[in-house]
Amino acid sequence: MAFWTIKNVSLRGVTGTVPNNPVKSAELPVFSQEDADTFDRTVGIRNRYIAPEYICASDLCQDAGERLLAALGWEKSSVDVLLFVSVTGDYKTPPTSAILQDRMGLSNACFVLDVPMGCCGCMYGITIAGNLLSGGTIKRALVLVGDTGLRMGSMQDKSRVPLFGDSGTAMALEFDPSAEDIIVEMNTLGAGYKALMTPHGGYRHPVTKESFEVKDFGNGIVRAPKDALINGMDVFSFAISKPPISVKNMMDRLGLDKDKDIDFFLIHQANKLIVDRIVKKLKLDESKVPYNLQEFGNLGGASIPMLMATSIADEIRTRPLTLLCSSFGLGLTWGTMVLRSHSMTVAPLNKL
Repeated sequence: MAFWTIKNVSLRGVTGTVPNNPVKSAELPVFSQEDADTFDRTVGIRNRYIAPEYICASDLCQDAGERLLAALGWEKSSVDVLLFVSVTGDYKTPPTSAILQDRMGLSNACFVLDVPMGCCGCMYGITIAGNLLSGGTIKRALVLVGDTGLRMGSMQDKSRVPLFGDSGTAMALEFDPSAEDIIVEMNTLGAGYKALMTPHGGYRHPVTKESFEVKDFGNGIVRAPKDALINGMDVFSFAISKPPISVKNMMDRLGLDKDKDIDFFLIHQANKLIVDRIVKKLKLDESKVPYNLQEFGNLGGASIPMLMATSIADEIRTRPLTLLCSSFGLGLTWGTMVLRSHSMTVAPLNKL
């Protein structure tokens, strides 16, 4: 177990951007109207935003980042760290964070880093940026988290297409000696990596003619080796077992009462079946567990910042909150984070 107590760092603001292309379940090519109705009811995802080919995750994140800087009144030259947390970068090389530093007009003295960690990306981003800032040598960080995950897979894959949406989010962190600690626990089960993967396209299995050979696996699953895949049962079993234990361990370690000490539980919005099961296992007050997957689908690493920017935006703007975040995904990785916010800046959601 990797455990951090991050001192002297405050989360100052958050926002999100989605492509201006909402798509209902019934509009997806893999569904009939009856299929879509069943999916909406059981999985809970009725809508998602899908980026056109000319919009990348970096474009959505750049929009979110620039709007957040403006809302905070931060000069671009004051940003010391820029993280781009995504599995859908512009290129294999160079790092997209370096490209964004130029496009956004940030200082040449800015430290940049790409973090390709999928659904746990928000927590990885806060952990990395927080530890960089906590010593006070540098003062401000911008963490951009987003993906255009739909295009990673086959649009004929019924097990994957309906689940995901595209988005970009931005979070601003600042050195603050008066800040309350950010507590993070992270875990890894590398033996489970095949549950969520893209078989071809890396250097272990480069793209070949075989990479484009489409295969019908039955049950509406049609894809090629170049397409991202989900082993649904393995992911479901992992998601309802490991994360609840991590959440309970965190609360026990910190002596937190789930009913008295936590204002909101921000759980990665994988799908309604998984989130509901976690809520039931932990016996959480449902009024403290916001959902937005019905509107956005699974946003990968952007799931938790988008919850902040939409579902609890009014509360996070106006009063101090204790937030417990739980995420799980690629790797396989999972973790829990406790942070306390104080009247954060939340720039309105934008459609690009």
